[in-house]
Amino acid sequence: MTSDFNSGLIRVSAEAGVAMVELNRPESLNALNLEMIKGLCCSLKELCSSDEVEIVVLKGAGRAFSAGGDIKMMLAKGDESDFSEVMDSINELAVTLYSMPKITLAAITGAAAGLGLSLALATDYIMAERESKLAMNFIGIGLIPDGGGHYFMKSRLGETKTKHLIWEGKQLTGAEALDMGLIDEISDENLEEKIAQKLGEWQQKPLQAMIKTKKILVEDNRASLLKTLELEKYAQSKMRQTEDHKEGVKAFLEKRKPNFIGK
Repeated sequence: MTSDFNSGLIRVSAEAGVAMVELNRPESLNALNLEMIKGLCCSLKELCSSDEVEIVVLKGAGRAFSAGGDIKMMLAKGDESDFSEVMDSINELAVTLYSMPKITLAAITGAAAGLGLSLALATDYIMAERESKLAMNFIGIGLIPDGGGHYFMKSRLGETKTKHLIWEGKQLTGAEALDMGLIDEISDENLEEKIAQKLGEWQQKPLQAMIKTKKILVEDNRASLLKTLELEKYAQSKMRQTEDHKEGVKAFLEKRKPNFIGK
């Protein structure tokens, strides 16, 4: 089974019950634009209906897992319907990835930031290089996490630690993220070998029983996730209109520290 969606933005290959899904914009550190978001969602939905695949590994091509949402997409001057399409596509992707009737693993190399980190958190198991860089860094441009970031972080860290990490926008190494409980495992040397070892362990287990447990938990949590996604969409719309967001984007482009005023 192979797939090449959207001129190679998403690469999918499968062998022995394992599908490898690769974000493929290495020149942009796999920043997620609308075309890529839709392509990834489409590819994951195809895998959901495949009886040949039981495990899905999500990874990034090149030096990063994903640097997050594409800054050009964020700066695009569109009407509210354009913004709504982007957020609806992000929300559909988050639900699709979280609820896949497969065991999912995120393999983090380099950066996993913003929306990229939200996607990793939507998987069942996160493995990262020790020195990878993880950040929920929306606060730096006056925005709030999307892609279910609030929900997925809270499920791993609890409410208080989630608030503090989002407010700080702190960048964590893989080792720091593991200590905090944000991810599940780190690799000191060869991440691919570590992943292969984990896949081998899973393939020795009754995977359908594992997937059934996942389905039960997903259904129990679905309403809460959907509510969080709608709240994120509403809040993003409001935050995009603030002076702090405009200043944050300007400072980012000018590579300087933003001067926020709380408005």
